[in-house]
Amino acid sequence: MATFLYRTGRFAFRRRHFVVLIWVALLALAGVCAANAPAAGSSSFSVPGTESQKAFDLLDERFPGTGADGATARVVFKAPSGERLTEPAGKKAVRKAVSELRQGAEVASVDDPYTAGAVSRDRTIAYARVAYDVPGMELRDSSREALETAAEHARDSGLTVEIGGDALQTAPETGATEVIGIAVAAVVLVITFGSLVSAGLPLLTALIGVGIGVSSITALASTLDLGSTTSILAMMIGLAVGIDYALFIVSRFRAELAEGRRGEEAAGRAVGTAGSAVVFAGLTVVIALVGLSVVDIPMLTKMGVAAAGTVVIAVLIALTLVPALIGFAGKRVRPANAGGLFRRRGGDARHHAHHAHRAPRAERPNMGTRWARFVIRRPVAVLLLCVAALGAVAVPAGSIELGLGDDGSQPVSTTQRRAYDLLSEGFGPGFNGPLVVVTDAKGTDDPRGAVRDVAADLKGLDDVAAVTPATFDQAGDTAIITVVPASKPSSGETEELVGAIRAAGAGITDRTGAEVSVTGTTALNIDTSQKLTDAMLPYLALVVGLAFLLLIVVFRSVLVPLKAALGFLLSVMAALGAVVAVFQWGWLGSLLGVEQTGPIMSMMPIFLVGVVFGLAMDYEVFLVTRIREAHVRGERPGQAIVTGFRHSARVVTAAAVIMIAVFAGFIGSHEAMIKSIGFGLATAVFFDAFVVRMAIVPAVLALLGRRAWWLPGWLDRILPNVDVEGEGLRPADTADELEAPGPAAEPEPARV
Repeated sequence: MATFLYRTGRFAFRRRHFVVLIWVALLALAGVCAANAPAAGSSSFSVPGTESQKAFDLLDERFPGTGADGATARVVFKAPSGERLTEPAGKKAVRKAVSELRQGAEVASVDDPYTAGAVSRDRTIAYARVAYDVPGMELRDSSREALETAAEHARDSGLTVEIGGDALQTAPETGATEVIGIAVAAVVLVITFGSLVSAGLPLLTALIGVGIGVSSITALASTLDLGSTTSILAMMIGLAVGIDYALFIVSRFRAELAEGRRGEEAAGRAVGTAGSAVVFAGLTVVIALVGLSVVDIPMLTKMGVAAAGTVVIAVLIALTLVPALIGFAGKRVRPANAGGLFRRRGGDARHHAHHAHRAPRAERPNMGTRWARFVIRRPVAVLLLCVAALGAVAVPAGSIELGLGDDGSQPVSTTQRRAYDLLSEGFGPGFNGPLVVVTDAKGTDDPRGAVRDVAADLKGLDDVAAVTPATFDQAGDTAIITVVPASKPSSGETEELVGAIRAAGAGITDRTGAEVSVTGTTALNIDTSQKLTDAMLPYLALVVGLAFLLLIVVFRSVLVPLKAALGFLLSVMAALGAVVAVFQWGWLGSLLGVEQTGPIMSMMPIFLVGVVFGLAMDYEVFLVTRIREAHVRGERPGQAIVTGFRHSARVVTAAAVIMIAVFAGFIGSHEAMIKSIGFGLATAVFFDAFVVRMAIVPAVLALLGRRAWWLPGWLDRILPNVDVEGEGLRPADTADELEAPGPAAEPEPARV
């Protein structure tokens, strides 16, 4: 592995014009394809294998057209204080708005509140349902403007008017906060390297990688039915790992220059050593993201695969484009004391070797060295303190409530949220989450009698506010009954009602042979949350198991990968606890722009586990490979820890700060899922990098000593030797590959 990557790095450095041309061509090709691709429509959401999905599919089959994915809007009217909408003035204003709504070019139908029974009992609130011919994401701006204009005209007559539904849904956009995250990353890189050129390389290569990845996703969005959040999540992860991977290559390259090697040789060694860590770190991220497919939710699978593709691009760019751009940057990448390290090969080799291997002058220990020495002097205290702290932060995770967002989770400043609240006020809290009960009586002797039994049983259940009359299909053997719960959609009472309906349906099936199933957005959310919960343990077993085997190959140890996995569990549980405290309990929510607390997005925990596991293994690989490298070269366990931290702590810290900044930038998103994932990932990286990897890892390694690198003999014989430490490159460390760092040399880029 190290030898192959060493040659790859030298080739990219030497043939830099060709390598850069290839990547620029790929970026241009992806951009052209994205610009000419058809606009992506609404991503279909399905949860195969659940009762709600089976019922939804049955509706599509028996009620053609009712399952259409056209956008809908509910225009909600409220009369001024002391008045009613049934009075002549109120009725005139509402019907004028309904008439205006019907003029829309993409409007399929508009229900009159007075004939559709959509007026509240106190006659103060009513709503008009607007159905469109196209999905919400495909509505023209003119249609949305017409909807809002009709509402505004109704407001002019004195009514309170708000709009709910997915007709106002638009693709989430990146904002200024994401740019701030990139700016913070730039500042950290400048401080880390002390050079604008060295700092700019990771940013430039990460942006190129993200550009290729996101453009490819955009180009394929319509064909593969990718959701609107897919590209944002790919951008979030691609930026973070892209900057980090390039950072480690550039940092190792500068370290090789400082040891006296020529530019091309330093590039080869940087890719051969740090590049090996990048490959295995990237593999763990890809395993975690692609492993999301075991949940069997197509949207989640697509999100994971798309983000994994962006990570693969980031790895390839770090191994090829970074050394190529280093070749163009020449002497401007070198550390301040590197002198003429980009000179052509030549001169007195013995003179070069003498200067290259001269005794280093005594230097003050850096922060990484001092921190490592502190930890290995007090490993038990550091370990207990860190575990106790993470355990305390993780406590709220035990109270996590899962659900999928609706208009009730929108900020109170939005018209969607105000419409949601008005409907709850006028028609009850369960009105925003009706349950659709489908009765398939095709195989029964008396279909209508079976449906009557179902309706009677539904009316006798607890927490039922209303049961609508049954609607039959053309064949008369399948019926739809809408049940309005008395509780809000995300409540435990509504979840219990869904279970009660299904239990009652089982009894009806035994008596009549008719099959009863529950669907609708609320039931689908409940089934999705349950499916994600059930998939968590199999997912963890698959991802952690595969990564554990991979890390055994990398570190040639059993205890080090075990420690890495346990440390990950600590950091991810603490991150989940922080998410619950902020987004469910409301702690510090106002500081982060969380206007509405409630259940955590159902996909949040498993997505957080997948992404954080991959990123956690990044820091584990980057940090511990340096420690193992020192151990392999004969250093005592404690000294190897200090050496590893001396070389890696500063860079790992910078990488973590950059990743936190990039993820934190997405907290400013108006999309609830993006906001919570951005916060969760930023928090998890903070806990994992600064508590687990920088404190718990050296403490555990210090306590284990040489036993940390124990590997059974039989396992040692069958494992492949991937040589992440670059031991196979040591014979190349000869005098003719070194340059004297004297100032007299004329710096010059190596010839192509």
